[in-house]
Amino acid sequence: MKILVFGGSGKIGSAVAYDLAQDPEVERIGIVGRHKATLNKVKTKVGSKKLVAHALDINKKKDVIALMKKYDVGVCVLPDRKTSYKVLQSSIEAGLNSVDTLEEFHRTPDLFEIEGLEVPKGLKLPALGEWLHKKAVENGVIFVDGMGFAPGLSNVTCGEGIRKLDVPEKVIARVGGIPSKEASLKHPLRYMITWAFWHVLREYMIKLNVIQDGRVVEVDAGTGYEEFRFNQLGHDDTLTCAITPGMPSFLFTRPHLHEFAEKTVRWPGHWQGVQTLKECGLLDIEPVDFKGKKIVPREFLSSLITPKLQPNKGETDVCVMYNTVEGLKNGRKTRIEYFMWDVADQKTGHSGMMRVTGFPIAITARMIAKGMIKGKGIVAPEDAVQGDHYPWFMNELEKRNIRILEVVKEI
Repeated sequence: MKILVFGGSGKIGSAVAYDLAQDPEVERIGIVGRHKATLNKVKTKVGSKKLVAHALDINKKKDVIALMKKYDVGVCVLPDRKTSYKVLQSSIEAGLNSVDTLEEFHRTPDLFEIEGLEVPKGLKLPALGEWLHKKAVENGVIFVDGMGFAPGLSNVTCGEGIRKLDVPEKVIARVGGIPSKEASLKHPLRYMITWAFWHVLREYMIKLNVIQDGRVVEVDAGTGYEEFRFNQLGHDDTLTCAITPGMPSFLFTRPHLHEFAEKTVRWPGHWQGVQTLKECGLLDIEPVDFKGKKIVPREFLSSLITPKLQPNKGETDVCVMYNTVEGLKNGRKTRIEYFMWDVADQKTGHSGMMRVTGFPIAITARMIAKGMIKGKGIVAPEDAVQGDHYPWFMNELEKRNIRILEVVKEI
């Protein structure tokens, strides 16, 4: 099989390429980026002759489609909406089955802070997701959207929990990348950058939809604050979480739920700090006057704080997941919990975020190539990995030392 990775020069893309390179069934891995030198660094780091560097501008649609036609499956791990949607549209036209880490294709794109997303002439943004889905179906293309950590592993596990209940009622996914406990004490907001930071700040500010009392309602990001205790897999820590955009597919694939939300996990104190920044206007994107010049508050804040949030030498990250699925089983109130605590791999140099985001994407790309995912059009992770494929997927994670613990209990 031949797999093409867009964003192959980034951290997540390099983790995808590394994982694919370990599979003897994968004969070629194309990595796409703007700069040949950066791509060559990834080739050297991965150390596999299977990697082929493609320096390419994704705005050159004809060149992109021509390259896509040389591969069996596409992977997109680009960090913003503008580029991700461009690659998806090209994939559909090229007839290339794909998997993407961005969660918002299913089926109505976020209407807030669109990051330069370009809508085809004659369409309005709310209709874009459904239009893309229909185009993919017409072209016989499989597109798994929102695969990785969160969305991704969160969708897959919650989807399995729902299937195990007779009457599923409530799903709360709690997921996040955080510094190790020791490292958190050395950084503002007790946070360390593990993902595209501008996108993180966006997710703190926009409005989003959740399910409350059986109805889809719009809420502000950062609401629904919760403190919880993580006491499995050899750890016992108090963590916090609040609602952020993520897993929007559940609004469409599991609309029968009485309650649903995805929350981002952070160390205590983080969300209070974020709320203070919001109240001060420092996360706004509307320019303001400052000594006769126009500045964007969020850009100014980001320029100040980003250097302080970079990991210091020897500091590592942790990826935490604590999901709860509640409902009735055999007439009894039941809760199914999913726990994960994953850390960096010092031998390979992969951070926790690289592992739990990149490796599930690589696994899914192989599932598509093997014909294990049958649905056409936009397919959510909770529907892509189910039935006999769920234990197979979990076993693949175990091979990579990513362990997810399932606990079933009566409430």
